[in-house]
Amino acid sequence: MNNKTKSFALGVSVLAVSMSVVAEGPSRLDVASGYSLRNMFGASAQNVAEQIELLSGGELKLKVHEPGELVPPFEILNSVSSGAIPAGWSSIAYFAGTLPIANLYGALPFSPSAEAVFSWTAAGEGRELLQNSMDKYGVKVVPCSFLPQEPGGWFNKEINSIEDFKGLSMRISGLGAKVLNKYGATTQLIPGGEVYLALERGRVDAAEFSIPAVDQSMGLHEIASNYYFPGWQQGAGWLALLINQGVWDSYSETQQARIETACKANIQKEFDEVLPAQIKALQELRDKGVNVKRFPEPVLTELRRGWDEVREEEMRNNPEFKQAYESLMQHSALVDEWYELQQISN
Repeated sequence: MNNKTKSFALGVSVLAVSMSVVAEGPSRLDVASGYSLRNMFGASAQNVAEQIELLSGGELKLKVHEPGELVPPFEILNSVSSGAIPAGWSSIAYFAGTLPIANLYGALPFSPSAEAVFSWTAAGEGRELLQNSMDKYGVKVVPCSFLPQEPGGWFNKEINSIEDFKGLSMRISGLGAKVLNKYGATTQLIPGGEVYLALERGRVDAAEFSIPAVDQSMGLHEIASNYYFPGWQQGAGWLALLINQGVWDSYSETQQARIETACKANIQKEFDEVLPAQIKALQELRDKGVNVKRFPEPVLTELRRGWDEVREEEMRNNPEFKQAYESLMQHSALVDEWYELQQISN
């Protein structure tokens, strides 16, 4: 073989390797997390990363970064869309200002059950509708983590009537904030890493962030002593792995399947483990002097009336929200009918 032939053969070999790498996508994916890796939400992302590495035999690794290390939490969607970062880990509800239907995926007041929400997301129209919205931004969305219904939040004072919300400043996300605005509350969406300081420094009088185990790890019980249920403002939801569409498309079907499988396994793991852990966390909070209580029924009745108004406004103003909400409720009715048939009277 002469030098020209050798050079040509070497070039073909290099091109073949290069094409193979492109077909399989990047071997390392930097992921901007919207949550501290020290709490359950960040740990969930790390668990997914470990499972993906295991399933791929080490060919694909995810490096999960602390909030703000790559981009601020609320800029994850736009940064993934632009290609500034390849991937992010966040609640879809953080992007309600960009996506009209985002609040249906983790920040829906008086939401259907977790079973209905996840069934709709995985086997109903839920994921397809969300992906259609994400397609405009060139982002692939993969449901990846289970979030049960959250508590109603931490308050520095008791809530005995709907009038107690008047003049209250509260950290709250999604459509629940619009409901409280109707009753004179001022609301703001604050990243998770800033919630403690916001309460401590009096920037807000109350805050809802997450489930008891996460709230406890953040130390919110050190600032506010009244912990209210139920979480009327936010039903069951999930966190998502957001991947730039170009990056996603560069992976083979096998690698894509590994990512999807790791996320599905993580959802099931959390579905099995999370709820019992919350009851244990609540007991620990009670032992520390936290007052765990329910909103009075007249307050919940009024909040539901406010939600009815907000929902109708959203449906009039956002056709995508209307389509997705009606789809979710139709799917939920199927789940509810099954449980009604199975109900055993005492």
